[in-house]
Amino acid sequence: MVRYTISQEVFALKLNGFTIGLAASFILSAVAHYVGSPVFSTTLQFVISCVAIVFVAGFLGKATESVAHYAGERLGGFLNATFGNAAELIIAIFLVKDGLFTIVKASLTGAIIGNLLLVLGLSLFLGGLKYKEQKFNQNLASYNASLMLLGCIALFVPAIFAGSLTTGEKGNFSMVVSILLIAAYLLWLYFSMVTHKNELADEVIEHGEAAWSKSTSVLFLVLATAMVAFESEWLVSTVESFSHQFGLSELFMGAFLIAIIGNAAEHSAAILMARKNRIGAAVEIAVGSSLQISLFVAPVLVLVSFLFGNPMNLVFSTFEVAAIGVAVVIAKSISQDGRTNWYEGLLLLVVYVILGVAFYLV
Repeated sequence: MVRYTISQEVFALKLNGFTIGLAASFILSAVAHYVGSPVFSTTLQFVISCVAIVFVAGFLGKATESVAHYAGERLGGFLNATFGNAAELIIAIFLVKDGLFTIVKASLTGAIIGNLLLVLGLSLFLGGLKYKEQKFNQNLASYNASLMLLGCIALFVPAIFAGSLTTGEKGNFSMVVSILLIAAYLLWLYFSMVTHKNELADEVIEHGEAAWSKSTSVLFLVLATAMVAFESEWLVSTVESFSHQFGLSELFMGAFLIAIIGNAAEHSAAILMARKNRIGAAVEIAVGSSLQISLFVAPVLVLVSFLFGNPMNLVFSTFEVAAIGVAVVIAKSISQDGRTNWYEGLLLLVVYVILGVAFYLV
């Protein structure tokens, strides 16, 4: 019966402009990637992928909205962030296997500050332009602030003591910290979604009917995430040669260019939710994704690197730690009261631009 319902809804989708654009742009992007030069230049591949990811972003946002209708703002946003980070984790594992730790750490830094400043900032700003004030659970905001500080401390302490530790000691210390962070994150999920679920839930707001049934919504969320993974990989593959044309540094490319482009679709979902006055889901996507990266994805990469026999530590550069610290401080200050407006979003964007210029000039 469930399969029949899903089939009905899938085949009942109207071939409107968006659906045609989504299919056409994704297929063209795939052809451009696999055919490559000289038929499709790197610049042309980059442009096609940028257009495709806009359509994929719309699809992912619609699927997230529909899932959140059934599962609630928090769980819907959590699923979106998790699926998005799963694709990023897989790509990062291959980079770790190849020993490209500098790019991995820069990408993780970019993902964290990008979520806290760019994604959250744009969500608050664009949502605030439509609604004078938006509210989400204040208790959740307070816990998020504490978890952001934990993630910052976990990167700050290894960087401070790095000079007094040998290479082996750095690796062992990083492994201990990673295990503690993973445990803390898993217990946070249990705390927030089981034992204290009601206290951290957002106020129920009627948003009308969902676009699809529950089963179809989950199916489309998985499908949209898979499209994001492919499109992100195709887009990122063109960034290196594209950035070399403009003389961009590896640090800037990893922390900003790859982080922005590689997660564009996931980030757009948060903005779409905020514009629909579903700020709880938008915050869960932006802040929740950042927490997931710092408390789960980065530690998992450290543990995986040990399995490969080429350990990666949690010692980030001074620039990276400073950028994450600045992002955490301003994001915590703005979001901890559970109320948002467009000006607070603007402040986050200003800080992001300042950091972007600093990384560009380094």
